[in-house]
Amino acid sequence: MSDSGRSNAPHIPVMLADVLDVLRPHDGGIYVDGTFGAGGYTRAILGAADCAVLAIDRDPSAILRGRALATEFTGRLTLIEGCFGDMARLVRALGHETVDGVVLDLGVSSMQLDEAARGFSFQQDGPLDMRMGGEGPSAADVVNHFDESDLARIIAVYGEEKRARAVAKAIVAARAQAEFKRTLELAETVARVIGRRPQDRIHPATRTFQALRIFVNDELGELARGLSGAEDLLHAGGRLAVVTFHSLEDRAVKRFLTARTGRAGRANRHMPERDEAAPSFHEIEHKARKAPEAEIEINPRARSAKLRAAERTGAPALPLDPAALGLRAVPMLDRQAPAGGRA
Repeated sequence: MSDSGRSNAPHIPVMLADVLDVLRPHDGGIYVDGTFGAGGYTRAILGAADCAVLAIDRDPSAILRGRALATEFTGRLTLIEGCFGDMARLVRALGHETVDGVVLDLGVSSMQLDEAARGFSFQQDGPLDMRMGGEGPSAADVVNHFDESDLARIIAVYGEEKRARAVAKAIVAARAQAEFKRTLELAETVARVIGRRPQDRIHPATRTFQALRIFVNDELGELARGLSGAEDLLHAGGRLAVVTFHSLEDRAVKRFLTARTGRAGRANRHMPERDEAAPSFHEIEHKARKAPEAEIEINPRARSAKLRAAERTGAPALPLDPAALGLRAVPMLDRQAPAGGRA
């Protein structure tokens, strides 16, 4: 997500009414909020029915802030520090074999963007970090120690930046004088390469910052694992709701649901017959929902949001194939800083 126009905005859950309409919380149900954040979806689900929510977040600060909500809904909210890609393991460790619904609100949260010290925003100066969970190589490690060709590929694939090579070249030239330590240092370097026209809606560093954040946090790998985990956990009739904010996320979710609802991979008359796996999901709606204009006026974050949803069938879960989701590989998939980098 871009942080344009968001730094001082209230933390309003995007497409909340639509998410509740899709999930249909009911008394006695168990729901997974895989991206707890500020707790907006969780609060709404708990308020809609006498149900329980298992809320997951890899950010320790989000879990800490959620304690007040857990006290408010005593016995109905369980906070879990971890990655939503591990939801099947995390949920079953608590004794729940299946759940009634899963919601995922992808990307970086407003609260992470608003906190300059987290290093996500190109509009506020802070340490160049971007780690959601505070572990592993930071964005500074990547820009200061990765090869120019690797930087260019990360920025091109994860940021969809057309001038990725020029950006990577400028980063390497600048770091030869002094390593990048602050967000605005990097943002200014990128802006000098990209430039900005009066009609441009986004900051010139938007795509580069998006790329680094996705890479550092393995967000697309996490999404693939999370979709598979939800498929594994949901019982027949259980519902999945996923809110995305950029094309990389949305394409992956769309391809996952296209395959799982049986709309892809059909043999044609020129191909040998083959057995088709039974669909593991039914479509709720063929197209993604978008936020209404009235919501966008109140909450600019909703401008790029899309909601895709589906209902679980009784068919077995299918094996996960990240390549089928259109997730393109980039160098150093283990996301470790090269020799000489900071761990």
